[in-house]
Amino acid sequence: MGFFDKLKSGLTKTRDSFVAGIENAVYGKKKIDAALLDELEELMVLADLGVETAGAIIREVQEKVRRQELTDASLLKKEIKDQILGILRGDTGTFGAGRSGGESLSVYLFVGVNGTGKTTTIGKLAAKFSAEGKKVVLAAADTFRAAASEQLVLWGERAGVDVIRHKSGADPGAVVFDAIAAARAREADILLVDTAGRLHTKTNLMEELKKINRVIERELPGEPSEVILVLDATTGQNALSQAKLFNQAVGVTGIILTKLDGTAKGGIVVAIASELGIPVKMIGVGEKQEDLQIFNPDEFVEALFE
Repeated sequence: MGFFDKLKSGLTKTRDSFVAGIENAVYGKKKIDAALLDELEELMVLADLGVETAGAIIREVQEKVRRQELTDASLLKKEIKDQILGILRGDTGTFGAGRSGGESLSVYLFVGVNGTGKTTTIGKLAAKFSAEGKKVVLAAADTFRAAASEQLVLWGERAGVDVIRHKSGADPGAVVFDAIAAARAREADILLVDTAGRLHTKTNLMEELKKINRVIERELPGEPSEVILVLDATTGQNALSQAKLFNQAVGVTGIILTKLDGTAKGGIVVAIASELGIPVKMIGVGEKQEDLQIFNPDEFVEALFE
């Protein structure tokens, strides 16, 4: 099964509740009235597109109806599909480009709460970049949870890349400092930094991340190249709240959305793009390395509405 088929399969629950709901709502109707638009807005909210995004889409529909550019209810599905595609077609940018030959080290800082698949995602990316001929180093800066460091070491062994780690409870900033030195010494192209997803308080966690960020910027001006937030799609609106929190703390530049397979909350992709303007860089629809792929808005929308 190719990635598109897996994506389509993974979005089945969202499609069954959201897209099928739109089809049922407009079936046999010609007139676009307030009751129909209220029903469509509710469907979007339930699919986790978010209240703001759903409201914006409906307002655009109302404006087109007012201008008589949209007069038939049967065209509403295509209209909503086109609007969602427009929201998602922002610049997703490249990811993990790096530069060969050790001329410049690209640093990718990964943040997110525990349970989102952050460490696993880093491991998959390490294997992907290594297979592409890039020299990769991993930094186990989640010193709060011993299992995270051990898990990263296992991924490093599988991918054939070095992992820089300290003992449990060590200063994460010191781990990152040593990892940068090691990556430079090895003339690595890419440094992937894993961070803690839980400390004693959220404030404590955010301050720790800011400190790590400062270490990177001090040692490598202009870095990190990306601050990547890993989110679990199954958490829906909670994922959006996490994105806002991490973005305020460390300035998130991109999102990797995991566990899109089997969730009815696939609309969260749209909410994140619309409300935060942070590009979704990659999506995951399974456990295997190939199940993590660059996000393609056109493919996503096609898989959702097909």
